[in-house]
Amino acid sequence: MNQHLDPKKEAHIEQLREQYHELARLAGELAHEIKNPLSVIRMNMDLLAEDFAGAESGRDRRAMQTIEIVTNQCARLESLLNDFLRFSRVQHLNMTPGNLNRQLENVLDFFAPRAAEAGVEVIRYLDPDLPSVLFDPNAIQAALVNLVKNSLEAMPEGGQLTVRTRVTRKGVAADLIDSGLGMDENTAMHMFDPFFSTKESGSGLGLPTARKVIEAHGGRIDVQSAINHGTKFTLEFPTPTRIAGA
Repeated sequence: MNQHLDPKKEAHIEQLREQYHELARLAGELAHEIKNPLSVIRMNMDLLAEDFAGAESGRDRRAMQTIEIVTNQCARLESLLNDFLRFSRVQHLNMTPGNLNRQLENVLDFFAPRAAEAGVEVIRYLDPDLPSVLFDPNAIQAALVNLVKNSLEAMPEGGQLTVRTRVTRKGVAADLIDSGLGMDENTAMHMFDPFFSTKESGSGLGLPTARKVIEAHGGRIDVQSAINHGTKFTLEFPTPTRIAGA
C-alpha cells in the first residue's frame, strides 16, 4: 500500500528544498564574485614579484617574502573556490552513454608521470566487455581524478595502485585499491563530510564532490580501509537498462 505524506509536511519539505537550492545558487554566485577581485589581487602580486625579483637589501627581501605569502594564500583560496564551484554544480549533469574503462584510462594516463615519480606501480585490470553506462563525462572524470589523486597521496613512499572494472548484478563497478597509509575509524567516518580534511592544504571537498557525482548518476561508493594496509574504493553504476527499470 502506498503511503503519502501529510500535505502540510509535504509542502514544508518542498519549501525546504527550494530554500536549499536558492542557498546553493547564492553561494555559487558569491564564489564567482570572490574570484574576480581575488584574481586581480594575485595578478598585482605577480607584478610586484617581478619588481622585487633579485632583491638585495633586507627590506626588499622581506617585501618579497610577504609577496610570496600573499600569492600562495591567493592560490589556496582560488583552489578552494574552484573546488566549491565544482561541488555546487554537480546537480547539472549532461548524461550520455559512455565507457567507464575509457574514463579510467584517461585519468590513469594523466597521473602516470606523477605515479612513476612517486614510485607507485599502477596495475590495470579493465574488463574489455564492460557494458556502457550513462554519465556526464566531465563530472565522472572530475570524480575519478579526485579518487586517484587521493590514492596517490596516500602512498608518499611508493606502493601499488590496482584499478579494475567488472560487471555486477546491478550494473558495472570499478575498484581502486591502494597499498597506502590507510585511514583510522574517525577519518573513514568523516571523509565524505564537506570541508573535512586531514591535509593541511586540502579543501575537504574532493571526496565529497566525488561521492556527490557518483550518487547523482544513480551509483554508490563504498570504502574499506585499514591503517598501514591501504584503502579500497568501490564505485558502482547502474547500466542503462537498470536505470530504465528494465
